[in-house]
Amino acid sequence: MIAFDVRHHASIASTNDEAARLAREGAAHGTVVHADAQTAGRGRFSRRWSSPPGNLYVSIVLRLDLPPARCTEIGFVAALAVADAVEALLPRQVRATLKWPNDVLIQGGKIAGILLENATDALILGIGLNVLQAPAGLPYKVSTIVGCGGLATVDGTRSKLLAALSDWLTVWQRDGFAAIRGAWLARAHPEGAPLSVHVGDRYIAGQFAGLDADGALLLDTPEGRTRIVAGDVSLTGRG
Repeated sequence: MIAFDVRHHASIASTNDEAARLAREGAAHGTVVHADAQTAGRGRFSRRWSSPPGNLYVSIVLRLDLPPARCTEIGFVAALAVADAVEALLPRQVRATLKWPNDVLIQGGKIAGILLENATDALILGIGLNVLQAPAGLPYKVSTIVGCGGLATVDGTRSKLLAALSDWLTVWQRDGFAAIRGAWLARAHPEGAPLSVHVGDRYIAGQFAGLDADGALLLDTPEGRTRIVAGDVSLTGRG
């Protein structure tokens, strides 16, 4: 188990930036920056992450001694942890699904975002999770724990999330990425599902063919099987 050290802020510009600052100053593995709100939260590709009070915004300092090529594995670990934490707070029949690379969906709506960034010799894992509030004005469907029938507080959700993250990191360290990949695929859309992937300035359409051994997306297209390492995925026309 990781001994998490939570540093709480009422409001902060970015939990990832603060966690990176602490990491550069020598913060230990498991240091957590938690903010009730962010004024400059961001997601993948530097997109703004709406951060009103009522949701969970945390960034965790991880010291895992990983080569850069393997850091993406932690995004899959984190997605499984978020899925477990959310499901523990929802009615039994409501299940989380995963969309590549690390989106967590409840009832077709995105409920969490995950952002990995390097900070010198540490990895910063940022997670934003919709507990009470659904951010407005987004081009895709969003979900919240409470809106999907769950009973949750922000602090209670944080406790569930950190416990699940510790458990999945233990699995990853003990059994390797293959075990994480298998667990992720069990929660993902089925093989053969039609996907559209926005890569740079183009879209690639095809059928989901699983994940490569390192977590890259495999897509069967009319031109053959394509391996994608970065992009935005839409499933049957949804974002």
